[in-house]
Amino acid sequence: VQLQASGGGLVQAGGSLRLSCAASGRSFTSYSVAWFRHTPGKEREFVAYINWGGGGIDYEDSVKGRFTISRDNRKNTAQLQMNSLKPEDTAVYYCAAQKIGVDVRRPNAYTYWGQGTQVTVSS
Repeated sequence: VQLQASGGGLVQAGGSLRLSCAASGRSFTSYSVAWFRHTPGKEREFVAYINWGGGGIDYEDSVKGRFTISRDNRKNTAQLQMNSLKPEDTAVYYCAAQKIGVDVRRPNAYTYWGQGTQVTVSS
């Protein structure tokens, strides 16, 4: 599976962005998907997870109530709607996919990664 993340950009605090992860190469349907983010000097951080069918979802505490993860298996895409953005949300955001759906908050559990998209939130 090849993943392509897009939708990042520069936004003011309180604004919104919608990230998209497009999959190609094989059917996306059976893969669980997550979003992670990375800032220099820090480890890659879990943001949100959605299982293959969309019925299992998990969020990192700091984004609960502000971010929404979703997927459209017909279009082989996953999305991360980010509202009420804060400067501390500034990072490179990556989408990732795994076949099984275990250790969903651990980056090492994911086999496939997109290239990352920069999100910058100004104060």
